[in-house]
Amino acid sequence: RKEKMMLTLLHIPPLPINSPSSPPPRRRRCPPPMAAFASAPQQSKPLVLGCGAVSVDYLATVASFPNPDDKIRSLALKVEGGGNAGNALTGAARLGLSPRIISKASNDALGKSILKELQDDGVDTSYMTVADGGNSPFTYIIVDNQTKTRTCIHTPGYPPMKPEELTKENLFAALHGVEMVYFDVRLHETALLVAEEASQRKIPILVDAEKKREGLDDLLNFASYVVCSAKFPQAWTGASSTPVALVHMLLRLPNLKFVIVTRGEKGCLMLERSMTDASETEETDVEDLLESLEQKVDLSSSMAKCVASKSNLRISADGVGSMSGRLIMGTAEDIPSEELIDTTGAGDAFIGAVLYGLCTGMPVEKMLPFAAQVVRRCGIWVLVL
Repeated sequence: RKEKMMLTLLHIPPLPINSPSSPPPRRRRCPPPMAAFASAPQQSKPLVLGCGAVSVDYLATVASFPNPDDKIRSLALKVEGGGNAGNALTGAARLGLSPRIISKASNDALGKSILKELQDDGVDTSYMTVADGGNSPFTYIIVDNQTKTRTCIHTPGYPPMKPEELTKENLFAALHGVEMVYFDVRLHETALLVAEEASQRKIPILVDAEKKREGLDDLLNFASYVVCSAKFPQAWTGASSTPVALVHMLLRLPNLKFVIVTRGEKGCLMLERSMTDASETEETDVEDLLESLEQKVDLSSSMAKCVASKSNLRISADGVGSMSGRLIMGTAEDIPSEELIDTTGAGDAFIGAVLYGLCTGMPVEKMLPFAAQVVRRCGIWVLVL
């Protein structure tokens, strides 16, 4: 019997939980050849620094989401590593990067497990803060087996991380030799310190814009690249559609080289800024441009692919303005619904692959299908996360 692939970029080993029936299943790891997707040589590992969340996830799968005041039983229980930064950096390590992480945990059992599993997966935890007492972050996740969606209830770590806990000595050491810095917009005050210093050193910055959070706008001003959820661009800009919102984002954030929005089974959409000005070129409406790309997609193939517009177009959006660049659409690989486990961590898997692609100089036309393949390898879609 062919086993279904489970998400394995998550990094905490299962913890013992007393259950009236059977213990939670132990997670299966993707085999080490996950890096076989990568085309770059592995002898030198580019350094990447991430700042953000680590946690433990308790995932309870239920037949359908409960109504208020219901009492139901879970179909399955898993205890796995969580936290956007922890997941994405673990994925990046397994693909062949050398990640470091700035975050905080406590010296409780969960915190010790977080540190050990990150270290075992090749993530450098030397720059993490470990609190004496308190609790490490954890999340209860209800996985709806009917709709294949998940609902998260997060408990932050305590005491929270303070910027002064990251000394200048550790900050400078963490950034030494780094080719990319990644933020999930947690620990925003500490993240801002890291972003300011990274910017001074001309280190590219990738921001995961999952949703509006405190400190997000400040970090976006430093961003070289942004990967965001399906709802974020319109929520942040107030634009009438996603394509219009992407134009708005690049006009509003002059340092931004590209923005990617994940769109569920529709794949992803990228708007990339041109290096040269195309102001003399005839303008092309961004929504018309997207429609033309959609018509070029080969619907007979289930493989992930990339369709790009011409380079250096003058792309416009009504009521917003125009910019020089190109629009790229990446399709998702088709996953039969019976093979889909759940979507927890899908966005983190995608970001880990994008980090790898950027740090190894992978062309965009290869990077987007590559990221979709990494997610497919783990048996999940890049859904609306």
